[in-house]
Amino acid sequence: MGISIKPIADRVVILPAPAEEKTASGIFIPDTAKEKPQRGTVVAVGDGKKEEPITVKVGDEVLYGKYAGTEITYEGKEYLIMRESDIYAII
Repeated sequence: MGISIKPIADRVVILPAPAEEKTASGIFIPDTAKEKPQRGTVVAVGDGKKEEPITVKVGDEVLYGKYAGTEITYEGKEYLIMRESDIYAII
């Protein structure tokens, strides 16, 4: 599950969940209207800060803010790198 990117300090790398393809009633959503996912899987974690140890771990499913993190592409996949404080919850 982990990747070879090693975030520093209180940062984590997240693989976002895929955007919803259709609504609950079965209507397909075009790419231009898809909501940016707000959950994903932690794939790498930093070492934390002395006063703020990291509490999430690789493999955790998490919820985060709609505009949290910076998008990066690594080995053809899209990831988000963000501070652990941008994560709202582990699910």
